[in-house]
Amino acid sequence: MTDFRTLLASLSRPRLLVRAARHGVEDYRRDRDLRRLTDHARPESALPRLVEQEEHLEATRLAGDASYSVSRHIEVLIALMAEVRLLPRLV
Repeated sequence: MTDFRTLLASLSRPRLLVRAARHGVEDYRRDRDLRRLTDHARPESALPRLVEQEEHLEATRLAGDASYSVSRHIEVLIALMAEVRLLPRLV
């Protein structure tokens, strides 16, 4: 199983993106927000899909592609951060 906490901590993204996502986590509502991003209900199954989306958005951003959406990128980062918090902690 992937350690999503370590994966999230190791992401190197622009500081402004991360700060915006951290502020958005407070308003994250799983029932509303996750449905827009993926059809998976459990954090364990939603996280791989969210990671995949985030990697695609980052590649699009780095390529300078005009289709890049900063708001979508922040939305996915918010969901990633919030969903990781829902995972059971392994001691």
